[in-house]
Amino acid sequence: MAAINIPVVLVFSGSDPTGGAGIEADIETLTSLGCHAAPVITAVTAQDTFSLKEFAVMDASLVVAQARAVLEDIPVAAVKIGMLGATSVVAAVASILDDYPSIPVVLDPVLATNAGQPLGEAALEDAMRALLLRHTTMVTPNCDEARLLSPEGDSLDACGQAMLSAGCEYALITGTHDHTRDVVHRLYGGTRLLETYTFERLPGHYHGSGCTLASAIAGNLAHDLEPANAAANALDFTWKTLKHAHRLGMGQYIPDRMFWARDTDND
Repeated sequence: MAAINIPVVLVFSGSDPTGGAGIEADIETLTSLGCHAAPVITAVTAQDTFSLKEFAVMDASLVVAQARAVLEDIPVAAVKIGMLGATSVVAAVASILDDYPSIPVVLDPVLATNAGQPLGEAALEDAMRALLLRHTTMVTPNCDEARLLSPEGDSLDACGQAMLSAGCEYALITGTHDHTRDVVHRLYGGTRLLETYTFERLPGHYHGSGCTLASAIAGNLAHDLEPANAAANALDFTWKTLKHAHRLGMGQYIPDRMFWARDTDND
């Protein structure tokens, strides 16, 4: 059988029974982009398209066991981190990344649902800042998450710089939660704002847009794109998944990450 070179992305995230967010969104996004997802479950949630009902976090030792089983068997081209849920899991993931410093890492700092419900302990952002940002190629917070990760920042620019100072290479602050006519995303790298990306603000609310974006960036990095190009491509892909989203339940719309396979007009 002929070998096919499919880049593998190791994904740490929680499970969402709606399939709209979490590990299910990650797998769908990476498959759509021609990658293979290796999913490490960090938590199990009970949620619908309206809200989170409850969740349980995996034991940190089981998270480590899942990840090491993959890493010791399969070459991994990129890592995507989503919901972790507990500081013990943050520390466990950091201990794994310590052993694989050359693999690019995308961190989606999932701290709360779109409805504002917390998805972990109160100290979660402190643990992420202290233990994960130094391993991160690109962090992808929305405006609210950026302010939580950088409480000393008095502006989004200051938040971006603070995250860079904490050790990540790039910070992409998304504008979906901002109150602007268009959605404006900001990419920071080095010591400055590198680029802004402006997209039409679509009507409605979406379940899993942040997961889609971070996974798409990881998938692009796994295909050897430079980080800035990976971010630009992933933002365009994510916007199209929202434009083609479906209201499968009675609450938020779910992005269509396979839109290109169902619609001849992908613009």
